[in-house]
Amino acid sequence: MVGRELYRLLQCPTCNSRDLAVYAEYVLCAGCRNQYPIHKGYIDLMPRQTEFDYISKYVSEEESMGEELDYREMAPPLLAAGVRHRQIRRMLELKPTDIVFDNACGNGRFGLWNADAVGLLVGSDPAVLFADQALAEMELAQADSRRLPFVDGAFDKSLSVDVLEHFPRDVIHDYLVETARVLKVGGRVAIFSNTREMSPIQPIINISKRLGKFFVKQGVYDFEREARRKSDHIKDLKTWDDVEAALVEAGLKPVKVVFWNSVFTSFVEHVLMKLGESLIAKRRTAKAASATVLTDEAVNASAGAQREIVARRAMRRHLTKSSPIYWALYTITLLMELDLWLFGWMRTGPYFVLAEKVEGRYVPAPLPAEE
Repeated sequence: MVGRELYRLLQCPTCNSRDLAVYAEYVLCAGCRNQYPIHKGYIDLMPRQTEFDYISKYVSEEESMGEELDYREMAPPLLAAGVRHRQIRRMLELKPTDIVFDNACGNGRFGLWNADAVGLLVGSDPAVLFADQALAEMELAQADSRRLPFVDGAFDKSLSVDVLEHFPRDVIHDYLVETARVLKVGGRVAIFSNTREMSPIQPIINISKRLGKFFVKQGVYDFEREARRKSDHIKDLKTWDDVEAALVEAGLKPVKVVFWNSVFTSFVEHVLMKLGESLIAKRRTAKAASATVLTDEAVNASAGAQREIVARRAMRRHLTKSSPIYWALYTITLLMELDLWLFGWMRTGPYFVLAEKVEGRYVPAPLPAEE
């Protein structure tokens, strides 16, 4: 969806001019004369005449990543995504008057899940792997987070989910600087990401992982799709101290942090849900499963990813609030959320952080020296 409210937030991502003219098929910058095409559901606002050293795999391999991700259909916020959604929403304390930005929004699911609570929610991502519902109902831009196409102080709040672990340190710096720039003074951003730190209770968490590896060796299921999704993880912020430093360097003050020590989550993700997906896939006949996958872009996905996609699509049809399956998964989501309530104070890799844009004129700090 491209609505009038989005246009008033825009500036040219190439020259920063606000002198923009909107036509039926494109937005024209009067400053640099670049045209930005309006597509079905989003605007292409990538900076022109600009080259970046780092390009995400989601951009450079967009077609093949799309085949593995099964991104076009939306599901309710359940399981691990549901835990992320609920914690982000608690941290941001969203209000009906808020203008909110989902920076590197992926298919747009976290934005859509929060759009009902705010006045306007805008998402951007350099890869146009947007869900059909997001294209229809959400304000979207194809944009690079290092040169955002929004004016200073455009947003009250922002969210960032599963993003920072993909970037090298200099890109993280630029991403956070731009996030701070488009936030109002006192505006807040809620971030979920990972470092390389191990949990103090890692041996307990590893029990579920070892059990999952056992089932993989037995050929019951595999983690091909998950491995593909995480194949470009860098985790250049190695510790929580690195995260704090990066936020401060960008003009963002950490306000609250909750760590995700995945005791219950690990069992759900490595054992319970994988067994369930395997059972669903096996119960479907080979003919029905083939028809489900081969009708669209998932035809080129790996065998393991195809099995998971078949199972998840079968489940999505039952995920309405009148279905007992929905409430069973909702209960499992609450079980996973116990990891935050019981162990959220113990430092580990996965973290949620709420940070606030500091008052006063923001001047970016120099990048830290490479180690």
